[in-house]
Amino acid sequence: MKAWKYLIALWMTAVITGGFLISIPEIEILEQTARNLFFHVPMWGAMFSMFLVSFWYSIMYLNEPEISRDQKASSAAAVGVVFGICGLLTGSLWARFTWGTWWTFAEPKMNLAALGMLIYMAYFMLRQAFDDEEKRAKLSAVYNIFAVTTIPFLYYIVPRKLTSLHPGAEGNPAFSEMTAPELRYIFYPAAAGFIALAYWIYTIVRRYKAVQYQMEHTNT
Repeated sequence: MKAWKYLIALWMTAVITGGFLISIPEIEILEQTARNLFFHVPMWGAMFSMFLVSFWYSIMYLNEPEISRDQKASSAAAVGVVFGICGLLTGSLWARFTWGTWWTFAEPKMNLAALGMLIYMAYFMLRQAFDDEEKRAKLSAVYNIFAVTTIPFLYYIVPRKLTSLHPGAEGNPAFSEMTAPELRYIFYPAAAGFIALAYWIYTIVRRYKAVQYQMEHTNT
């Protein structure tokens, strides 16, 4: 096990411990649920980072088709979806304690985030629809480029134009208003830690796909 993996493990242990144990100020509306800032928001950051990696390798595949690039693109997309689902779950938990419901269709950001996940579910369904690996890789790369470009609109641009219950809207404090050093001292390391953790998981998935591909082609 490489040293950087030990560092990530220790880093995330410190982040999670600090996130639950540090004393935080009373923030109107959010109160103690503000601790979710240390988990929910960094998970989105990890998701975005993995989708960008996937986007890059999809472009690289279309530029010069190599099956390893398709494997890297699909691996990064898969890890991104996992963190996206975790982001939805922690957001739903946050909603339960701040808005009194696990899910509300009155909140566009939640619904658009779910739509983003459905777009990526369609990506994996598309991959399962083709037996020819070259056709699968090429069409998946094209679809993936489209899918990644929708994410900024679904998660950031469109929700800002709509009435929202989400922090940052009227009556809810945005992160910029959470000026307590305690929050920022944990939030920034958490963001870096979750992105590093996502990359670690990505390397594992990528290696698994490479080994699986070699075994399948060796048997044939």
